[in-house]
Amino acid sequence: MSSKKIVSVCFVLICCGLLRAATTPVALLSAGFINADAPYPSCHASTIVEVAPGRLVAAWFGGTAERNPDVGIWVSRHEGGRWLPAVEVANGVQPVGARLPAWNPVLFQPKTGPLVLFYKVGPSPSTWWGMMMTSPDAGKTWSAPRRLPDGVLGPIKNKPLELADGTWLAPSSTEGNKDGWLVHFERSTDAGVTWSKTEPVSKGPGFDAIQPSILVHRDGALEALCRTKQGVVAQTWSKDAGKTWSRLTATNLPNPNSGTDAVTLADGRHLLVYNHSGHRAAEAKGDRFPLDVAISKDGVTWSRVLTLETEPCKAGYAYPAVIQAADGRIHITYTWDRRFIKHVVLDPARL
Repeated sequence: MSSKKIVSVCFVLICCGLLRAATTPVALLSAGFINADAPYPSCHASTIVEVAPGRLVAAWFGGTAERNPDVGIWVSRHEGGRWLPAVEVANGVQPVGARLPAWNPVLFQPKTGPLVLFYKVGPSPSTWWGMMMTSPDAGKTWSAPRRLPDGVLGPIKNKPLELADGTWLAPSSTEGNKDGWLVHFERSTDAGVTWSKTEPVSKGPGFDAIQPSILVHRDGALEALCRTKQGVVAQTWSKDAGKTWSRLTATNLPNPNSGTDAVTLADGRHLLVYNHSGHRAAEAKGDRFPLDVAISKDGVTWSRVLTLETEPCKAGYAYPAVIQAADGRIHITYTWDRRFIKHVVLDPARL
């Protein structure tokens, strides 16, 4: 086939969505499953953290199926260029009574102190409670779990932010109360020993929102992006280090009632990983594909720059977690068809 014909065929494929333009995938440096040989059939809600330059830890929940009592929290460490076999480090076994499911782990590495693992235990998201463990050796061994104070859930899906004064700011939310889904934030000034809570964020024009992730702007303002039932990613802003927040408003990005995650990059840009699809019914969940990456300079106007997954599958590609490592590379983990946790690495200079 001549070079002109090859170019013509590629142009047609790109227009049909069957082949991505050459400038798009070059940002993708690597991709693979963390838990390809898992001893359980279902997994979800991953989290990832860098514990030291070049050393990563990831966690997720796994078991027979979400909400089942055998679901526990699994942790894997990335060493020597590979992910080590995952180990179950926490579960919902109760001192008295039946075992309960574990949910939504969130890893957090403060500037000083041990690695922290937050997670939830309980029959459902409307009745669960927050738990916390620490690791003095970057995820090899863990302390006994302790329950967070009543009413404190910890970061509900996405990573906390450590403020300049050492305060931990945890993005949180509640489900199932009389007011529907509500976003709030939790603060600790003593490394997780005690906590305070903000008031729920105003729903604005009626957003049912959960699972915020926090961005940091050059002027010191904080922005949180949230999952909603209303078909869009919602945003809220704080100008006082997360003590108070503006009412929710819509971004220009769709949301199919599925989790997202975001990070502010070292160059000042903001990056969001999300499902670029919506839904029609307020209570329904839309398609959890494709899974995309968007970039914004101001946190207001977002541009879709990369598609990580396109093909439909039974359970979709969902619940991303994203960080930027010390070397500048972006690490993303996400649920792949509820069967695997996938890890991809991106070069931000090529986005």
